[in-house]
Amino acid sequence: MFARPNRGKTTAAAEGEVVVLLIGMRINHFWAVHHWLPVLLAMPRMLRELARDPGRGLLGHVLLLPSGSPRTYYVVQYWESKEKLYAYAAAPDMFHHRAWAMINRRERSGRARGHVGLWHEAYVVPEGSYESIYADMPAYGLAAATGVVPLERRGRRAADRFAHRSGAPERPAAPAGPDCGTAPGPAGADAAPGPAGQVR
Repeated sequence: MFARPNRGKTTAAAEGEVVVLLIGMRINHFWAVHHWLPVLLAMPRMLRELARDPGRGLLGHVLLLPSGSPRTYYVVQYWESKEKLYAYAAAPDMFHHRAWAMINRRERSGRARGHVGLWHEAYVVPEGSYESIYADMPAYGLAAATGVVPLERRGRRAADRFAHRSGAPERPAAPAGPDCGTAPGPAGADAAPGPAGQVR
């Protein structure tokens, strides 16, 4: 079933700092299916486990399919806090802990070395250092994780949205003008919505 787009321009309802995890894998040797397939299948299992227990802190995620290379797959995840992210990673009763132990055992044995690459990057983004805009898009990315509000409530310009602070009264909705969401922002921040590929 396809998500229905929100008409017009919206922005994410995020408050406070935003924690973003990029995590993925690279298939180095396609023929070594028995090495990379278990790694590929582990991520959906972890996401299902986290979806069943929202208290663990995962707010939402986006699966990004290969672009330019069929070897690399990754997921963008949004978390409540870095403490919850790392608590999940270290929790002995969670699947991530068992999967990582299995990968480490294979690495030490030398059997899996070089067949599959793994990586992650984690970012804690303070309030005032992010903004978003979505034009005729379903809730996607940060907005799917934190909720959607009309663009005017956070500001029509990127600079206004960067300036939004938690607890501050939101702007009253203003009639959309021709410049709504198109005023200059950092590196063309308002030029277009992000890529597709939401898996929730």
